[in-house]
Amino acid sequence: MGRDWTGNSRAPWQDYCSRQIYHITLLKRADVPSFGSLAGDWRIAPGSPGSSYIKASPLGKAIKNCLREIAAIHPALRVLQYALMPDHLHILLSVESRLDEILGRKLAFFKVTVNNRTGLPRVFDKGFNDQILTSTRNLNTIYRYLRENPRRLAVRFANPGFFERRTNISIGDLDCQAYGNLQLLDNPFKDAVVVHRADSAEKREENRQIWLHTAANGGVLVSPFVSAHEKAIRREAESLGGRIILLTNEPLKEREKPAAHDFALCSEGRCLIIAPTEPLPFGRQSCLKLNSLAAKICRPNPGKL
Repeated sequence: MGRDWTGNSRAPWQDYCSRQIYHITLLKRADVPSFGSLAGDWRIAPGSPGSSYIKASPLGKAIKNCLREIAAIHPALRVLQYALMPDHLHILLSVESRLDEILGRKLAFFKVTVNNRTGLPRVFDKGFNDQILTSTRNLNTIYRYLRENPRRLAVRFANPGFFERRTNISIGDLDCQAYGNLQLLDNPFKDAVVVHRADSAEKREENRQIWLHTAANGGVLVSPFVSAHEKAIRREAESLGGRIILLTNEPLKEREKPAAHDFALCSEGRCLIIAPTEPLPFGRQSCLKLNSLAAKICRPNPGKL
């Protein structure tokens, strides 16, 4: 099966000393105070006066001060943007030139700096999550995703029934319906999972590592998950706590709920089910259509809700 991803979310192909832009997530330890609290009105557009934001706690303010000094850890490190949330921290981090040691050690030093500044033994959980920005990732989309993080949190709190059916989603030129966590569409780290019969064993393993890295680090896998290999990827991704957008050729009937396993994932906010409004016939053409839909969803700004 190749690399065991349990407990290790680093990308085995990545040189973590090289120049690169990363989306880093550091999680708060459960036994330390919150980094901040929600304020503002989620009904106001992000960026407008009175819109949702995180009011930093004393601990959160200390973290923000340490972020401003991150170049002292290494001059090659540059914070492009960050989002302080009550229980985690997102950092869009640029490595401007080659590091003298792996990025993980630089982040560990940042954590120690925060600990020393706050007088707490350990502020963050062990390790970190990372998404590696490639040419397929739109930087402006990620900037917007970070800016709008407080509003998404506020929407979840304000709408306990948020994970429900929607019938008016347009993706490209296709009218679709959806059931589940609609916020998964906003995630900028989405990968379409398509395993071709002609793929070599080496190619399948290479793709598997890429997809599981995405799933293990807060991204979303998008696919109909039809073939045995695609289903295996889905099982592994779910075992890592990953999130999926499941594409089907048959829309849910009125009042119909997803199958038990999919419904449980939806209730956890880890699944969104999307189907064309008009059912697709079973067969190869249907699979091709759904794979095309997956590719469109993974592009920046796939459609409007």
